[in-house]
Amino acid sequence: MSESAVKILVVEDEAKIAEALSAYLGSAGYGVSLADDGESGLAAFNKSAPDLVILDLMLPKMSGEKLCTEIRRVSRVPVIMLTAKSGEDDKVCGFALGADDYISKPFSPRELMARVRSVLRRSAGGVSPLFSRMSWNSGDLEIDLESRSVWKGGEPAALTPNEYKILARLVKHPNRAFSRDELIDTALGENFGGFERTVDSHVKNLRGKIEDDTANPVYIVTVRGVGYRFGGAARAETER
Repeated sequence: MSESAVKILVVEDEAKIAEALSAYLGSAGYGVSLADDGESGLAAFNKSAPDLVILDLMLPKMSGEKLCTEIRRVSRVPVIMLTAKSGEDDKVCGFALGADDYISKPFSPRELMARVRSVLRRSAGGVSPLFSRMSWNSGDLEIDLESRSVWKGGEPAALTPNEYKILARLVKHPNRAFSRDELIDTALGENFGGFERTVDSHVKNLRGKIEDDTANPVYIVTVRGVGYRFGGAARAETER
């Protein structure tokens, strides 16, 4: 995934630190969104489906520990904790909550960027849901991310590798609209030799295999002026 396609959510209540983080990350080409308390951080996480969360522990309205716990209920998205608490017990507690890394204040921009890039490299395959097998609409569509298998109406759906990659990427970020360029970059890979409209062809073929009515799709939804998002409803998740 290129840096320009990566979305980072920073939850930090100290304005100067938040502004500095935004400047450092933005200058490196990352897309940055900010939240200044735990509750707005959770709302921003649910809305934007970021690829990485940088999270201060000492937050108003909802603590960073509580916010990390809420995030871990639904996602394996990488979390870097940022805090003035630098004791060993504090770090152990942070990792126990599901943090991927821990940066103590004060920190240097060089250290921050090194840790961000390291965490993103480790999650380069894309953020995975907490469950490997998922189904929607009472089993109408089922996906097993470990075996890379898809079923429609109980029957195997014979997807091509590129069709599966697009579907899997959208499923992993159900609230996020992806542009065609982002799907090329994050799902199909930088060595993909096609063009933006080739993505439309893959989506058309994918819809033919998983939608009941391709003129009114419920899973691969067009977002006008942007691209596509996953629109499956009534999700049931199984098999952690």
